[in-house]
Amino acid sequence: MKKLALHWKIIIGMVLGVIFGFIMNSVGGGKGFVTDWIAPFGTIFINLLKLIAVPLILASLIKGISDLKDISKIKSMGLRTIGIYIGTTLIAIIIGLSIVNIVKPGEGMSKETIAKIETTFKGNADVMIGKAKVTQDAEPLQALVDIFPSNIFFSFSDAKGKPAMLQVIFFALFVGICLLLIPEKKAKPLVDFFDSLNEVVMKMVDLIMLFAPYAVFALMANVIIAFDDTTILVKLLGYAACVVAGLFLMICFYMLLIKVFTKKSPLWFLKQFSPAQLLAFSTSSSAATLPVTMERVEEHLGVDKEVSGFVLPVGATVNMDGTSLYQGIAAVFIMQVIWPEGLTFTNQLVIVGTALLASIGSAAVPSAGMVMLVIVLEAIGFPAELLPIGLALIFAVDRPLDMCRTVVNVTGDATVSMLVAKSLGKLHDPQPKEWDDNYEKVK
Repeated sequence: MKKLALHWKIIIGMVLGVIFGFIMNSVGGGKGFVTDWIAPFGTIFINLLKLIAVPLILASLIKGISDLKDISKIKSMGLRTIGIYIGTTLIAIIIGLSIVNIVKPGEGMSKETIAKIETTFKGNADVMIGKAKVTQDAEPLQALVDIFPSNIFFSFSDAKGKPAMLQVIFFALFVGICLLLIPEKKAKPLVDFFDSLNEVVMKMVDLIMLFAPYAVFALMANVIIAFDDTTILVKLLGYAACVVAGLFLMICFYMLLIKVFTKKSPLWFLKQFSPAQLLAFSTSSSAATLPVTMERVEEHLGVDKEVSGFVLPVGATVNMDGTSLYQGIAAVFIMQVIWPEGLTFTNQLVIVGTALLASIGSAAVPSAGMVMLVIVLEAIGFPAELLPIGLALIFAVDRPLDMCRTVVNVTGDATVSMLVAKSLGKLHDPQPKEWDDNYEKVK
């Protein structure tokens, strides 16, 4: 096992976790055993990744900005990053709408199946509608106000332990720019501190990843035992296949960009980045995967930390290509099933615009895309009384699709970081580090 590459260890953990989950599903008391004695190890792993996310963003972004030595480069990098993110998101939405309009997976579903799905998942749908209502009731500029923290320590974690990533990014940018504006001699101690902190946190990533195969086993086993009614899943295979096909095409689009603009092999990219993709699939959270994404992009893909430290945290917050593709397919699928008269060209144009904005505002946590889907549907005038039924229709397969679209989200972030780095001359030969590089000196 020690000689196996990390991505193979993770794949083995995933496969064994799936098999173990199915076995426990068929054993009396198996679900309780997984929930009580297996799932907590996956939770511990995710908590450790979240633990280092904020320090990593602070250290890498502040150090990266201070290393630029030129404020104008920040503007150039920011404009390129946002421009490419918007472009890839539009491509994702168009791919999703094209597939769902060609395949039409929502046509022909029986009323009995719809009624059964509604009965099973209406409660979950009501919860998502309630969360979306909170977002919609906010002031028009509240999203802008929320970027600027009144207390940075509160930004590191709210009452539920979730950091306000945009506020952390703003603070790091603010500190980095101010370090450029003071004499270099005065700035050096703080720059050295964050440089050292970045090295420490990266080493933490290496150590945490030693536990990844076992954590992935626990996470996948817990996912499998959550599926009770496989007959409903079979009825939704057409819709799920459309989403997966769209996500696959999006990955292919990223690989084309890598090949054309960075002159790197797509297979090499996938091999180097696959541990982050597998973790994204297992955790369904681009925020939890962020430390691993940054480690793979910097050390294994060769992106300078001043680029990765800016592009990746911003991407984990505002770039949700997989989510936007899913929202386009889900919205049209729901209309095909219960509101076919709403399938107009104008409404689909509204879906493009709203899904773009919704993906930017979508939190980097599991099932956030479902919450933003409510806003997309309401933007096209979807009947309010049908909304719980519409969400219930796709709830049965939302978790596995959430896992798949998170892979696309993090792959998009890594792709854009390479494109921006290449355009700025910040793409170099990879220099991977291992957890025990310095172990012999201290053991």
